Amino acid sequence: MRILSGIQPSGRLHLGNYYGAIRQFLELQNEGEALFFIANLHALTTLRDAQALREYTFEAALAYLSFGLDPARAMLFRQSDVPEIAELYWILGSLVPLSHLERAHGYKDKAARGVAAQLGLFAYPVLMAADILVFGTEVVPVGKDQLQHVEFARDWATRFNVAFVPGYDPQDPQAERPGAIAGVLRLPRARIQEGTALIPGIDGQKMSKSADNAIELFASDEEVKRRIMSIKTDSAAIDAPKPAASALHDLLRIMAPAEDFARIDDSWRSGGKGYAEYKRLLLDLFHATFDEARERRKRLLAAPDEVEQILVEGAQRARAIAAPVMSRVRRAVGLPQTAP
Repeated sequence: MRILSGIQPSGRLHLGNYYGAIRQFLELQNEGEALFFIANLHALTTLRDAQALREYTFEAALAYLSFGLDPARAMLFRQSDVPEIAELYWILGSLVPLSHLERAHGYKDKAARGVAAQLGLFAYPVLMAADILVFGTEVVPVGKDQLQHVEFARDWATRFNVAFVPGYDPQDPQAERPGAIAGVLRLPRARIQEGTALIPGIDGQKMSKSADNAIELFASDEEVKRRIMSIKTDSAAIDAPKPAASALHDLLRIMAPAEDFARIDDSWRSGGKGYAEYKRLLLDLFHATFDEARERRKRLLAAPDEVEQILVEGAQRARAIAAPVMSRVRRAVGLPQTAP
């Protein structure tokens, strides 16, 4: 089973990135042939600082490796190092109806917030579809808010196959019937990642780097402590029961093992401890959870050539998968074959 997942290098990584995506994604390397890419081409829609893009891309690679990605099993690479993605993006774009892009959730949401409607933002789903289809991906783990992207990829792969594969039957996309013709592009399926719906920041709102409410995974010990101790709480007395609707309570629930949280929750609801004690407990949980990865990152940070080699080799392996797909695509549409 071929599984694909990507992360956009848009800033320093925080608890929301880990619990909302990275933790679940890394489990996939145990389930099949896993490809993890750093979506630096996608980042160009919002990032206009070349040095920042390089740094954030490196940080994303460090995070994957620090948290246990095994390059001997899974492929880790930069999106821009696989030129077949950009080529398929253009070919797919020749078939995509504008009406599909106009109803894309990401475009509508950003346009409603006044974000400039540039081509990169408008055509973002086409590039995402190319990410998926160029590798013949079978499974794409996504949150519910990203499901539309996989549906687009399936629709556009079907359109391509109908247009360029004589005898292709969209009612039998896997060519299971005798004599059926297989499509050039495989239709992926989504796997909904339930995960943690919302990771609260220190102000109680959704954790976000842009909101300056995040607890960064690899900040200094002093900064992590400062952030955790500044989590917004109410004025409940030490002896009083604490309200369940609390960012601190939610973060304890997310980070503590289930059996430990049951005891924490009993104490929280009974009263007798102050918020400072619970914040110290959260700080201990943070270090118990992340210190091993934080130490591994320090070692990798001192060996940038090792990280670069992993990315280069990952791209080579990924291109070995993409090349035959693009060879079939070029043949189907009438483009000349090119050397890998």
